[in-house]
Amino acid sequence: MAQWAAETGFDQIPEDVVAATRLRVLDVIGLSLAGSTTPFGKSVRGTASLYPGAKSRLWGSAQTCSMPGAAFINGALSQALEYDDTHNESIVHMSSPSVAAALAMADELQVSGRELIRAVAISNEIACRVGSVAPSQFHKRGFHPSALFAPFGVACLGSAMLGAEASKIQNALGIVGSFASGLVQCWVDGTQSKFLHPGWAAQSGIVAAKLAAEGATGPAEVFEGRWGLFASHLQTEEPVADLGRLTLDLGNRWDSRNASFKPFPAAHVIHPYIDAILRLGREHSIEPAQVERITCPVPPYIVGIVCEPLSEKRRPLTDSHGRVSLQYTLAEALVTGELGRHSYAEQSLRNPEILSLADRIEYTADESLPGPEQFKGIVRIELADGTVLEEVEEHNRGSAENPMTEAEITGKFRENAEGVISEDAIGQVLEAALSLDRMPDASALTRLTVPAAAYETNLA
Repeated sequence: MAQWAAETGFDQIPEDVVAATRLRVLDVIGLSLAGSTTPFGKSVRGTASLYPGAKSRLWGSAQTCSMPGAAFINGALSQALEYDDTHNESIVHMSSPSVAAALAMADELQVSGRELIRAVAISNEIACRVGSVAPSQFHKRGFHPSALFAPFGVACLGSAMLGAEASKIQNALGIVGSFASGLVQCWVDGTQSKFLHPGWAAQSGIVAAKLAAEGATGPAEVFEGRWGLFASHLQTEEPVADLGRLTLDLGNRWDSRNASFKPFPAAHVIHPYIDAILRLGREHSIEPAQVERITCPVPPYIVGIVCEPLSEKRRPLTDSHGRVSLQYTLAEALVTGELGRHSYAEQSLRNPEILSLADRIEYTADESLPGPEQFKGIVRIELADGTVLEEVEEHNRGSAENPMTEAEITGKFRENAEGVISEDAIGQVLEAALSLDRMPDASALTRLTVPAAAYETNLA
């Protein structure tokens, strides 16, 4: 893995992966801008004083801080709306930490756009592969895959941007493995600690890369060792980890191609159900009062994530609670006819019509449905007059099999950036991100997110 990360150049990255990476960079910037307007975002921004420095920018503001600090803050904000892309098989949010880390480093190192794309593409690929060794095994043990697996990708990214040789990258991987953490107890009470994980992954990867570059060492068997990542976290005798996935056809097959952009700010496994219920609502002009019952067959692995316990999922305490609830999410989608940046507002979470409908949404565990490699959704609506309507979404929108268009992704960026930076700045960031591989200095991209007047004041 370290050898591949050290030797893979921009010209060895397939054009479709380059194109997707440009869009992933744009997507993450927009998500972080939107996240900065939330109460969570404001609390995270308030930690900037812990990271003194003047080179790496906090997007959408005149604030600057150290490279690890900017990576942490921008990365954490990018998941505040649960709107960042996901690798289907591993359920790793790989782009939010990698983009935050790469752009924070670019502000200080002033690397080219090609070098930044190379680093992000390498990071995303490594994170996806580490997460695919034992898919779904970590979630059911209470661990967040993004917090565990993305740091390995960022360690490679940071090392690559520092020009490290393979032996240094190997040490960085060993070091960052000892940072492996990320509990999802916050899903029980709707608190926000999970949103910090992409930021923590970005910061951890940069720190590990720098430590290794300075000569610190880490275990070469960080994955397969007797106290390595999988043995320590899975604690099981049965063979649930396929370590061959780490390097299977590495460099020829890009697992990150199977990562999905998100059209909705909710847990990714819910997405096919959202599209299905929105289509039914539009095509049949369904009013919530007409609905007797809604049934959703679901794959068993998502039950503990988005379906149970029923009391939590039908009465989410906060927006973050609601974003991981199948029942509440589908109810809000059908009642309002949409799900976007401004969904899960306090008035929606307490809306009697939405909550009444959530009580009529049921799930059934269906072993015949695919695992995390394919997000499939089925929604059956029984109306009070006896009519039964059914809609199937074979592949979640945003996936390789059902892709979002470039126009949809840029439209999502516009929605997320609106009100945070000016219309002119939105257009400039869009243009720069979509031509990122032609930029001699990638730090110019983050400069475009800083309000001009505030930037001049900050310089003074």
